[in-house]
Amino acid sequence: MSLISVNNLSFSYEGSYNNIFENVSFNIDTDWKLGLIGRNGKGKTTFLKILQGIYEYKGTISKNVDVDYFPFEVSNKNKIAIEIVNDISPNSEDWEIIKELNLLNTNPEILYRSFNQLSGGEQVKILLISLFLKGNNFLLIDEPTNHLDIETRNNLVNYLKKKKGFILVSHDRIFLDKVIDHIIAINNTNIEIQQGNFSSWKENKDRQDNFEIMQNEKIQKDISRLEIASKNTAKWSNEAEKTKSKKYNSETHIDKGYIGHKAAKVMKTSKVMEQKIEKSIAEKSNLLKNIDRSDNLKLIPLTTNRNPLIWLNNLQIKYNDKEIFNPISFEVNDGDRIAITGKNGIGKSSILKLLLGEQLQYNGNFKIINDLKISYVSQSTDNLKGKLKLFAKENNVDESIFKAMLIKMGLSQNDFDTNIQDMSEGQKKKVLIAKSISEQANIYIWDEPLNYIDIITREQIEDTILKYNPTIIFVEHDERFIEKIATKTIKLEK
Repeated sequence: MSLISVNNLSFSYEGSYNNIFENVSFNIDTDWKLGLIGRNGKGKTTFLKILQGIYEYKGTISKNVDVDYFPFEVSNKNKIAIEIVNDISPNSEDWEIIKELNLLNTNPEILYRSFNQLSGGEQVKILLISLFLKGNNFLLIDEPTNHLDIETRNNLVNYLKKKKGFILVSHDRIFLDKVIDHIIAINNTNIEIQQGNFSSWKENKDRQDNFEIMQNEKIQKDISRLEIASKNTAKWSNEAEKTKSKKYNSETHIDKGYIGHKAAKVMKTSKVMEQKIEKSIAEKSNLLKNIDRSDNLKLIPLTTNRNPLIWLNNLQIKYNDKEIFNPISFEVNDGDRIAITGKNGIGKSSILKLLLGEQLQYNGNFKIINDLKISYVSQSTDNLKGKLKLFAKENNVDESIFKAMLIKMGLSQNDFDTNIQDMSEGQKKKVLIAKSISEQANIYIWDEPLNYIDIITREQIEDTILKYNPTIIFVEHDERFIEKIATKTIKLEK
């Protein structure tokens, strides 16, 4: 066991007036399995780069372990996979490499294939075992589950449960719950570390947020009451002061000394109330700073009674005249939320592309009603470019609604002047989702919409779908999302 000690860490990007981190301090035990969470743009990847020594910062970070980052860039992807493992971990024996792959329930034959011919999931496995085989280094694992199917994620869960000593960035709530034993949360004003998994952290966070909201309301009422009382007291004090200036009158029996004493007492009461107000305002200012506002998104789907909207019968996608999955049959009616699941490469995205009109080989039949309006979220963000204003215009969506949805998902006004190609992957995905929910459609077709999307936004999207009940066909590997959203699941089998 050793410690990574962070003291008074502050960091901001060059040219920025706002700090990403400001005077944060904490300790990390390198035996912990830490889940690093925070909203897109809060600085998760930035923090990992600081730990690697890539960025300069203020404060001190002391550690007596080396760190390795996943995913790292493979310089020559034409190499055989086992050569890449040996380059990273030159002291590893072949039997050790095969043992690690067996822990991932993976056939060792992938070691003898070119790295660039491996699937995304197979490449993840090769890179992860290479790092763990190095031995004593502390691993920084940045979003390893993107694009991985549910079965591969579960294999990765079992693998990581047998390891110790890493920071894991992931937005998959079930994956985090199964793997980690500590949470490191990047909040709005601080970084906190808590023992437990994501669910226990979320329960504590909700409890703290609810307490602060109730306390804020109570203090606000106290301040209002004290302000009214203070105004009345000040009024009484002023009237008493005026009375002091009057001469003694034997008929009215006004005692100038008594009036002075009373005026002083009222003035003292007024000062005490002002102090109470200032104290309450100070208490109030310390509340709600770390509460993430997740305003409700809005979606207005088009409805129709022309069911079924889409009908498939014994459909099979073909690659090079070869069927890639067993025949499937289902229909899509208004209000259905259909999840298409299966292993990577089995043809999930191809079904969506076929429904969108792409020319693909297939067996069987499918029909789509005339004039069906479809809104699509692509798996890829590679084609996104330009400013948001131009993007909204080119896609014929209302710019004000589109930008309002982005703000609710955590983007700032400053992001509106950023070229989309320069945004983070999470922000790019939010652009695609904001576009889709800004469109009125009969059916929403979403291909892995949650890749890189933070947990708060995932929950916003879930709540929106459950509230407005759009008709939707989607491919997704987030089990929690599928459990909450899908009314029907179609699983593709080889």
